[in-house]
Amino acid sequence: MKPHLAKRSFSLAGHRTSVALEPAFWAALEAIADKRGLSLAALVAERDAVRAEDGAPLASTLRVFALASREP
Repeated sequence: MKPHLAKRSFSLAGHRTSVALEPAFWAALEAIADKRGLSLAALVAERDAVRAEDGAPLASTLRVFALASREP
């Protein structure tokens, strides 16, 4: 059985795109954005710009970022 994914849409580099992540990852990303004083869209755009350098999928980039940003 696949885990439940929640899809969100963003405008990145002038194009609309959707990203599907598990709700726990969205919650983690929203907390990171809030802590940094950013909107979720701004955080996703920032991560999209970084990942464009290596061509990794955006959903994977966001998951890894959320995990790497966890506090111990």
